[in-house]
Amino acid sequence: MSRKMHLAAFITAGPGRPGGWRMADSVPGWLDAGYYQNIARTLEDGRFDLAFFPDILSVPDRFGGSTDSQLRYGALGSLRVDPLPVIASMAAVTRHLGLAATVTTTYTQPFNIARTFASLDHLSAGRAAWNIVTSFQESEARNFNLDQQFDRSTRYERAHEFLQVTGKLWDSWDDDALVLDAEQPLFADPEKVHRIDHEGHYFSVQGPLNVPRPPQGYPVLIQAGASSKGKDFAARWSDVIFCSHASKESAQAFYTEIKERAATFGRAPEEIKILPSITPVVGSTTARAKELAEEIFELVPPIGGLSTLAYHLDVDLSTFPLDERLPEVEVPGVAGHYHEVREITEREGLTLRELGKQYGGRYEGNFIGTADEVADGLQDWFEDGAADGFTLQVPYQPGGFETFTRQVVPQLQKRGIFRTEYEGTTLRENLGLARPAAGEWKRRSGARA
Repeated sequence: MSRKMHLAAFITAGPGRPGGWRMADSVPGWLDAGYYQNIARTLEDGRFDLAFFPDILSVPDRFGGSTDSQLRYGALGSLRVDPLPVIASMAAVTRHLGLAATVTTTYTQPFNIARTFASLDHLSAGRAAWNIVTSFQESEARNFNLDQQFDRSTRYERAHEFLQVTGKLWDSWDDDALVLDAEQPLFADPEKVHRIDHEGHYFSVQGPLNVPRPPQGYPVLIQAGASSKGKDFAARWSDVIFCSHASKESAQAFYTEIKERAATFGRAPEEIKILPSITPVVGSTTARAKELAEEIFELVPPIGGLSTLAYHLDVDLSTFPLDERLPEVEVPGVAGHYHEVREITEREGLTLRELGKQYGGRYEGNFIGTADEVADGLQDWFEDGAADGFTLQVPYQPGGFETFTRQVVPQLQKRGIFRTEYEGTTLRENLGLARPAAGEWKRRSGARA
């Protein structure tokens, strides 16, 4: 069987891009469960692998030490609904669509995460996914009783142990531990439910979990690390990697590097699916698509885009002259976004003001055109070693998802590179990933059996 493309949808439970929410076709239903359920139905009709929700735990104040720009322009984090109840509501109206929520390891405990995602995996019949993040923003830390954020090394060390503990907890029930024999009686076999007695540097957890082993073994694990430590963490633990690139060449380099890093951790390259972010703009003609892209771009306030970039980089960009280029800076935040904007700045000679507008209205991959032209571009990346599929972002919701599903997906299906029906019943099956055996956490963590 020929290799097939995978598709995820990047959905913000609130306004995402500054400007996009102002579009006439944007529907501001972020506080309505039906809004997300309708998107879920659209994605399942389009045979998407999963719906992916980012999250943020503060209203960012990194630009000028104020939340003003975020709130005024509807920029990143100005409003963000908790993704966990959102994906639970979407599970109720779908049968195949995978459901991914972002939850940080920095402000939670392994037992909570293991229990929540095991429960979601059972209630969705094997469709849950966890996007693992290690929060870096001071504004988030101050919402969780911390004076300052952990440094990058500590965040990843803590996250590594966090994943070991969640793996142990998911494995604390054997697959056949739940018996439900009313005659004996035997509800669950005590010999097949185990304490984990984890004693580590960051966590002490007795176990067992009070939820049976998830249908998928472990929920699908997603990560987006782009720093050296982040890439190692992603190559070791992730089933799916979300990333962002300004060109096919940088996407190819990242794809090759991650697959090679996976091998150093004893994993086969096909065990990890790399899904770069794309933001296509589709029109009835090439000219109309370009006009639409320009219309969306003009709605982006430069300061709104810069405040979002300041959050991602964890750098106060208000301290630099707006009509000069972004200088080289030390970036405590998301290294991948910094590499992306440096590449764009050098290639196009943008001032910081121009970069803010460009970042707020950026179209990852530059897929702008007719449905056929967008499909051409996706096929090129997919077949030329840049991606196993894509994570679809849209300039405005929900219309962007509807347009892509109605117009681009049929083009991909016609070319034989995207499914016409779901292959399996669980998210892992649809991604072509094996169900982890008990003890898989040992292999990924490098722990001795």
